[in-house]
Amino acid sequence: MSTYQVRKTPGDTDWFRHDRFGMFIHWGLYSMPARHEWVKNKECIPEAKYDQYFKYFNPDLYDAREWARQAKAAGMKYAVLTTKHHEGFCMWDTQYSDYKCTNTPAGRDLVREYVDAFRAEGLKVGFYYSLLDWHHPQFPIDMYHPRRNDPDAFEQNQGRDVRVYAEYMRNQVTELLSNYGRIDVLWFDFSYSDYNGTGERAWMKGKGKYDWEAEELIALARRLQPGIIIDNRTELEQDLWTPEQFQPQDWVRHSETGEYVTWEACQTFSGSWGYYRDEQTWKSPEMLIRMLINTVSEGGNLLMNVGPTSRGVFDSRAENALKVYADWMRLNSRSIYGCTKAEPEFTAPADCRLTQSEDGKRLYVHLFAYPFAHLHIKGLAGRVDYAQFLHDGSELLYTEGREVRIGDANSEDDSLLVIHLPAVKPDTLVPVIELFLKD
Repeated sequence: MSTYQVRKTPGDTDWFRHDRFGMFIHWGLYSMPARHEWVKNKECIPEAKYDQYFKYFNPDLYDAREWARQAKAAGMKYAVLTTKHHEGFCMWDTQYSDYKCTNTPAGRDLVREYVDAFRAEGLKVGFYYSLLDWHHPQFPIDMYHPRRNDPDAFEQNQGRDVRVYAEYMRNQVTELLSNYGRIDVLWFDFSYSDYNGTGERAWMKGKGKYDWEAEELIALARRLQPGIIIDNRTELEQDLWTPEQFQPQDWVRHSETGEYVTWEACQTFSGSWGYYRDEQTWKSPEMLIRMLINTVSEGGNLLMNVGPTSRGVFDSRAENALKVYADWMRLNSRSIYGCTKAEPEFTAPADCRLTQSEDGKRLYVHLFAYPFAHLHIKGLAGRVDYAQFLHDGSELLYTEGREVRIGDANSEDDSLLVIHLPAVKPDTLVPVIELFLKD
């Protein structure tokens, strides 16, 4: 039984904390300009120009089954697809907007294909749904809206009613949670009620839970999909805390009670969520693996993002990154699935990270820097029944307590465990030592 008791939430997070690793998929019209998913905002692109992407969107190479196969091979256990991002374009055949994939050359329900393919591979299915919508005529202009700098922005904003837009969201969420079978995760994004315009732009109000009518929206989702996991980005606390583009150095805790919470770091292979053709800050293989290990070692999940091209494929850089995970997870996933932060009595040696099985019977030592000949771990003498490398199941010998020789003298630390390592680092990015603990 783990020492770390996690704060209770409305949804079923047990499977989530067991599976630990998921795929985020950011896909929409922004894959066509291929220079960031916020391109409409960043470049203040007018509707007439952005409509060209709608006119020509044709993901003719989209094969959701291939996406699902790659996600599963990478060791991912669930996925979250952007059904609608801030641009407002809908990736399913919604009855509440004409701004949808079935009205483009794609001509089909892209969400349906995703759901069917990922479910067929045994992966859990999640939907991302943006609370922002830069296309909807009732969504009030604010500091993030692409029309914010128009000379007549104030006039354009007159008559817009966020309450009408909130009803639109409920109607669309009803479709998403009614027409595709069981949905495991609902990922709303995002609230910014503290951000308001200044000076002449004081009328540009940020938006939050009252604008989204979040209580009604969340209640609707839970009524349609009991047990679903929902994030906290409506400004209503739900199941899931979601730090973005940074790695917490400790288990995320509730800001008021200090309780451990269910959390998920959402990260990108590069510096963008959507497909960005010319972006160059792709993470190294070592960084990718270490991010996953670091996250689980602090009791969290990792949601790693892929941005498909407008033709519906993962580009070679994304496929290479997924293969990094596939190669490592094929042999080392036992240190990730069903694992969490190690009990406080265990201290990681320098340049190592620990995870521990939830039943407490196995401790995993991840070697970020491969030591010479020996690994010293305090507090484990007399606690270990058997030791091996995880990737190949090969035995590792060890000595304990006063039997350990350090230089010309015996150890004076009765708790010291010294694992004897081969001179050459095993052929895996991060070797893992599996310690079976005594009852």
